[in-house]
Formats: sequence, structure tokens, C-alpha cells
Amino acid sequence: MKTVTIRLIVMAVFLTAAIGVKAQLTGREIIKKVYDRPTGNDQTSILTMTLTNSSGQTRIRKIKQFTKDFGKVEKKIMFFMSPADVRNTSFMNWSYDNDNADDQWIYLPALKKVKRISSDSKSDYFMGSDFTYDDLGDRKLDADVHKLLREETLNGNPCYVVESVSKDKDYMYSKTITWIRKDSFVGVKKEFYDEDGELLKILEIKKVANISGIWVIEHSLMRNVQRNHSTDISLSDVKINSGVSASMFTERMMMRGL
Repeated sequence: MKTVTIRLIVMAVFLTAAIGVKAQLTGREIIKKVYDRPTGNDQTSILTMTLTNSSGQTRIRKIKQFTKDFGKVEKKIMFFMSPADVRNTSFMNWSYDNDNADDQWIYLPALKKVKRISSDSKSDYFMGSDFTYDDLGDRKLDADVHKLLREETLNGNPCYVVESVSKDKDYMYSKTITWIRKDSFVGVKKEFYDEDGELLKILEIKKVANISGIWVIEHSLMRNVQRNHSTDISLSDVKINSGVSASMFTERMMMRGL
């Protein structure tokens, strides 16, 4: 009887360990949950973008943003409202569910022409900010190899820490490391490393809010540690599922503006 009891205990220990291993999410599974997080049918918001250079000088820009989920494609359009030197500039991004690369366009009032962003320009910085055009798009899940590095607590929130390495050796980032909250699968910090493996930028999520059951990033800060430059973005007047028109996301609308 004693031998049987010991065997049962040993089996229970191995079974518990096996269940624990099975329950552990992989890096890819974690990132997929981030991508699959509900965002609503559409969203509108006002963005306040504050650019700060190495001398501490700031520039503030106001932007109206619209996004809409069309099923197989998610479309986003941004209109610069102020200051005067960038007013009526607009940017549009279409992200696809398949492996197709994002389509992006920018309209500069001085040129009076909509320009398509080429793949060679995706590494350019957007309107003097610390976000590249590539950052504004939707990175494909399997464009990178994802590895769970560890689990740790960040700002009181238990997080997964996932390393993502591009399968394209010519990609602008050699790797990124993302801290992802376990409770909401919202990324709350991300480090970007340049082609030489040196730390380039750090994105920190300062405030996250649950609006109508949707997790929304309301305040973020991107710091370029190599340029000593930062971009602070705050969202206000956020509306979800307000019925954004499909006709909003066209080149004609980019030129017409709000």
C-alpha cells in the first residue's frame, strides 16, 4: 500500500508539471494575443503630439484620427489640425489580415499631391517624430521570430517579456523587446535595437484605459536614446463604434481634409 501511495504521489507531481508546461504560452502565442485584442469596429480620437529635441525645445501638434475595421483590412487616417505649418497634412494607412505589406500615403498641402510611401521610405521618421512610417503600420505576426525571455512585474503589473527578431536581415531593427501585461495583453513597454544591436528607442505606455470594453492606449512616450529626442502622444475625446463612414478613407478625403 505504501509503494502504491508513493507511485501515485510521483505521478501527481509529474502530471502537475506537465500541465504547467502545457499552460505556458510561447512568445508567438503571446504576441498573437496582443494582435487579436479587440479594438472595436471603429475609433476616433484627438492626438496631441509633443516633440522635444535635445535642447529641451518643444513643438506641439494636434491631430484628428479615424480608424475602421473592414474585416480583411483595417484603415486609419490622420489629419493635422495645428500648428499652421503642418495644418491640412494628412496620412493614411491600410493594414491587411494577410501577408501583404501595409499601404501608406501622405498628403502635403504645399505639393497639393498625395504621395505613396514606398517600401524604401518605411524607415523614415514621420513628420519629425520618433516614429517611423513602419512603426505606424501593422507588423505582421510571422515577420519575426518571437521568444519569451522571462516574466516580470513592471509598474505593479505582471508582464511577459518577449523578444522579436526579424526574419529579414535587412530590416531596420535587429530586434525588439516588448513588455506585455498578462491581464490585458497590452504592450506597455518596447525597446527597439538598431542594425548594430544597439539600443535605439524606448516606447513607454504611460496610461491605458478600458473604454466600452476596449483597451485604449491614452498616453505614450517614445524616446530616441541615440538622438536624445522624444515624442509624447496623448489621446483625448476617444469614441468607439461611433459609425465612422467608409468613405473617410480615400485619397480624395486626404486632399479635402476635415
